[in-house]
Amino acid sequence: MEMRPIGRSGIQASGLALGCWAIGGGEWWGDNDDRMSVETIHRALELGINWVDTARVYGFGHSEEVVGRALKEIPRDRIIISTKCGIQWYDKNGEPHFTKEGHEVRRDLSPKAIRRDLELSLKTMGTDYVDVYYTHWQCRTYGLVPVAETMGELMRMKEEGKIRAIGASNVDLRILKDYTEAGQLDVIQEKLSILDRRPEAELLPFCEANGITLQTYSPIEQGLLAGKAPDDYVPAKGEVREGKAWWRPGNIRIANEMLAGWKDLTEKYGCSLANLCVKWNSMLSPSVNVLCGARKLSQIEDTARSLDIPLSREDFLRMKADADRAIARQVP
Repeated sequence: MEMRPIGRSGIQASGLALGCWAIGGGEWWGDNDDRMSVETIHRALELGINWVDTARVYGFGHSEEVVGRALKEIPRDRIIISTKCGIQWYDKNGEPHFTKEGHEVRRDLSPKAIRRDLELSLKTMGTDYVDVYYTHWQCRTYGLVPVAETMGELMRMKEEGKIRAIGASNVDLRILKDYTEAGQLDVIQEKLSILDRRPEAELLPFCEANGITLQTYSPIEQGLLAGKAPDDYVPAKGEVREGKAWWRPGNIRIANEMLAGWKDLTEKYGCSLANLCVKWNSMLSPSVNVLCGARKLSQIEDTARSLDIPLSREDFLRMKADADRAIARQVP
């Protein structure tokens, strides 16, 4: 497995990371076999994937519980764990974010809130530290909690040895600059797929220039780019795909037409469509780490093959051009 640094932290991580949102189950993802999820984490390690990413809000603590079970069965120093703070459902502080499963979830990046989140995460996962600690979503109102206050508390956590590296997720360029001015930011986590490349314009160049890793999530558009969704698929109410632009019936058809044109590529490289799209993400920049969700052995075993595909630059550019045409046809 190819290894890449996490910013300037000194931590070396596999170029692929295992995302554990789906492991949280609940209304977003449905019922899970938790033992299978634990085995998936262990299998990822066997396949060379040493970075496992979760968040306090995934399954309202359940994803962290499952990660904690996996940690009990392996040496702690074999695995890089990242989790996230700033999304809470414990009180009325902060700004409204969403309502799910009877919880009123709010964004709260105050020092008090993120400290509480960290202590809960450490207890839930049964560990003394997390390797990467992300702020999950930024304040809706710019400056409501100054980034310098949030970053100050994160830097204290780092000095205490409770976190090893600081990350921020779902940022814009202004917020990203605020973080870098307030302390050492090593990684950001942003949605990026071949059909949704918004970070490519501003965030990625800034990361490359400042020694920051860009960890991309949803590289296969929550399963769409695996090529198995029928054109008329309609996401169930409450599931994670509901309301997503590329999961509208007209757009599923456009994506499927693009994917059908890559049949020769899957044959050429002996790989799946999902492998192609993950590899494409990784080739955007040496600063990119690709986060892929999995909760079954078959999923992680397929995903782990992705970086080994010898995708040529010519085919990389062909895929980009095909995606550009699909994006131009996207139904609003």
